Amino acid sequence: MTDHVLTLNAGSSSLKIGLFTAAAEPEVRATGAVERIGGAAALTLEDAAGATLGTRDLGEGGADHAGALDAALAMLREHFPEAGIAAVGHRVVHGGQDHDAPVRLDDAVLARLAELEPFAPLHQPHNLAGVRAARAAFPEAVQVACFDTAFHRHHPFVNDVFGLPRELYDRGVRRYGFHGLSYDYIAGELARAHPALHAGRVAVAHLGNGASICGMVQGRSVASTMGFTALDGLPMGTRVGQLDPGVVLHLIEQEGMSAAEVTGMLYKRSGLLGLSGISNDMRTLEASDDPRADEAIAYFTFRIRREIGAMAAAMEGLDGIVFTGGIGENSARVRREVCAPMSWLGVALDAAANEAGAARIDAGGDVGVLVIPTDEERVIARAAAAALG
Repeated sequence: MTDHVLTLNAGSSSLKIGLFTAAAEPEVRATGAVERIGGAAALTLEDAAGATLGTRDLGEGGADHAGALDAALAMLREHFPEAGIAAVGHRVVHGGQDHDAPVRLDDAVLARLAELEPFAPLHQPHNLAGVRAARAAFPEAVQVACFDTAFHRHHPFVNDVFGLPRELYDRGVRRYGFHGLSYDYIAGELARAHPALHAGRVAVAHLGNGASICGMVQGRSVASTMGFTALDGLPMGTRVGQLDPGVVLHLIEQEGMSAAEVTGMLYKRSGLLGLSGISNDMRTLEASDDPRADEAIAYFTFRIRREIGAMAAAMEGLDGIVFTGGIGENSARVRREVCAPMSWLGVALDAAANEAGAARIDAGGDVGVLVIPTDEERVIARAAAAALG
């Protein structure tokens, strides 16, 4: 058997997996996903080139994360019988105040991470369900947690605090930032391929169903649009983004909504979906002739521009913008609508390069503009492989 590492990214109704070699720079062997866990669950497995190795409807076998993992592992064993799993790396959204780097998982760490579930109620419980399933499936393997908050744990105080009584900050009510695994990967790619930009001040826009912007100075996060939870900052697929807290008080006190009802609306019925009344999928909105779709996209791109300006202020300048994530990598319209009105900041877009999906899309202005596909699974695989050393 050859040592490999497995990566797991567990969502509320999905499970993403990756099989990598256990090397200092892991090589991907296969990736897969189980969608619609708890419903009409379906598994897809692809090889390193993106060719489909197999698909399977799981039925009752995909009722929970443990069943989904069992099915995914069975398909992996069919295609890679020689691959022994020496370590499992997990995406865990929230690491709290204590974790600024990957950590080996044991009962004590798992219990502490479970205490953070109220901080990330739509993510943390499912992340930890994946951990428990993997510990049962691979009791001898090293289990490693990689945190979306870790990349942001060295912010200056002013970018880490709210204007609330200080004792709340001391109890953990602070700005954590998220999407850190994606930003970690982008920082590494900048250092490798664009060292001059890496040494400067870069606003990285991770745009997908979840969306945020990170301000990096010399590859380190100094500010993030996301805060205490993954609700803050940019509007997202179904999440509200920045919101006057007085609106929440109004909804509870004047509209008679319960805390649970407000939570459901802010997380699941707002953002692009709520504004458009059509969809949370940018592809659907771009294809629609409904004016509400255009209005939703306009608000989304306006907020991105506004937050890039805020990041320039936090970093005391701007040398580059990076687009990543599903929307950032694939929507020429979003990139165009973000960049075109920002000439005042030194942004000049090469329209042809942008429409062609080129890796560099600036037209030689003061601010470099790049499109870099992110790879969170590779960041997790690196951490898992390093834990074996």
